[in-house]
Amino acid sequence: MAEMNGNGSERELSVRHLSRIGQIGIFFGKFVRMFIYQSDWKVLPMAALIAGLVGFALGGDFGVSMEGTLTCAFATVCVCIWNGSFNSIQVICRERGVIKREHRSGMHITSYILAHLMYQLLLCLLQTVVTLIVLYLVGMKFAGRGMFTPWMAVDIGITMLLITYASDLLSLWISTLVHSTTTAMTIMPFILIFQLIFSGGLFSLPKVVEPIELLTISNPGLKAMGSQTKINDLPYSAVNGMIWMVEDIEIGGRVTLGQVLDLLGDEGNPTIAELRAVEVGEKTTVRGIGEELLEGEKFADLLGEPLISDMTLGDAISALLAMEELDDFLNTEVDATASIGEIIDALAADESVKELRNEGLDIHMTVGDAIDMVGREEVMARVEEAASEAMYDPDYSYTSENILHNWIHILIFIVVFALLSVVTLEFIDKDKR
Repeated sequence: MAEMNGNGSERELSVRHLSRIGQIGIFFGKFVRMFIYQSDWKVLPMAALIAGLVGFALGGDFGVSMEGTLTCAFATVCVCIWNGSFNSIQVICRERGVIKREHRSGMHITSYILAHLMYQLLLCLLQTVVTLIVLYLVGMKFAGRGMFTPWMAVDIGITMLLITYASDLLSLWISTLVHSTTTAMTIMPFILIFQLIFSGGLFSLPKVVEPIELLTISNPGLKAMGSQTKINDLPYSAVNGMIWMVEDIEIGGRVTLGQVLDLLGDEGNPTIAELRAVEVGEKTTVRGIGEELLEGEKFADLLGEPLISDMTLGDAISALLAMEELDDFLNTEVDATASIGEIIDALAADESVKELRNEGLDIHMTVGDAIDMVGREEVMARVEEAASEAMYDPDYSYTSENILHNWIHILIFIVVFALLSVVTLEFIDKDKR
C-alpha cells in the first residue's frame, strides 16, 4: 500500500495480512495526512469564499419574502453540491495505478471505500460548519426554532450536510468510473448542470420530465430546505413590482344615481342589509350620510363592491358627491329618527329624485389613484397575502413528515452511491491500462 510519510513522499507498505478493519484505519490515516500535506485542506477556505459570495448577494432577502427565500435556499443547495462534488471527483482516478497495485497485494476494496466514506463525511461536516458560519456572518440569519432541534441553523445544517455528502459520494463513484482526472473534470460540469436544472425549484419544466427530478440530489435537498425556512408562510412580494408597473393604467366607467340607489336597496346582500338598519344619529343631509359612509371603516366591504367595470361603490359615491348637478339632492335634509334604509327608500320614491336617476358621471382614474383611495398599505398587504395563498406549494409544507421524507430520499442516494463505488472499483484489475 502506498502511504504518505511525514515529508509527504510515498512509501510502500504490505497490507496483505491486515484485517479489513485494520486496513480502514490505515487508509483513513493516509487520507488525513494527504489533507494536511497535499493541501486538500484548501477546500475549506474555498467553501467559505463561495458561501460568502452567495450570502453577500442574496442574504438580505432570506426570510423576507417567498421568492427571495426560495432563491437563497436554491443558491445554498448549489453551494453544497459544488462543495461535495469537488471534494472527491479526482481522489480515485488520480491514484488509480496505486490502487491496482495495492489491490493485487491484498487491499480490500470495501476497506478502502469505507475509509473514504469516513474521511469524506468528516470533510463535508467541516465544510457545512464553515458554510453556515459564513452565511450567518454575511446576512442570512437562521433565527427561531427548528423542527427537530431548538435551533433552525442546526436543522438546516443537517440538510446541508446530507446534500454535500450525497454530492461527494456521487463524485466518488464517478471517480471510480473514469481513468484520468481530465476526464473527471470534463464530466463534472454536466453533472452539476443536470442537478441544478432538474432541481424543480426555480426552473419551470414540462410535466413529462418531472420524474427525472427524483433522480437528483438537489430536488429533495431544495424541498427540505424550503420546508425548514417556512417558505409558504412568507409574503410573495414580487406583486408589489407588478402593481407598480400598472399604476399608470387608466380605468373607469359611467355611474348613475339610479345604479347607486338600486345597489343600496338590495336587502338580499347581508352587508347592505346591515347598513340599511343603521339609524342616523342626528339631523343630517344626504351628502353627510355619504361622507360618513366613506370615512368609516365598518362598511369597507360594501364600498369595495363592484358596481360597473372596475368601479366600486365607494368610487361611485365619491364621484356623485362631487357632482354639482346633484347639489339640491345631496343637500336634502333627512329625519334624525330614520334608518339609512328608510331614507334611501324615501329618496328613491321621491318624484324629483326619480328625474335624476339617469344623472351620472364618467369617472376616469389610474390604478394608482384607485389604490390610494382604498389605502396603499392595505391593498399591498391583501395582494401579497392572496399571492402567497396562490403560490402555496405542498412540497414546501412545514411538517416533520415532509422534511424526513426528503432526508430519507437523500440518504438513499448516499447508500446507493457508496455501494456503486465498491462494485465499480472491484473491477479495477480488469483495466486495460
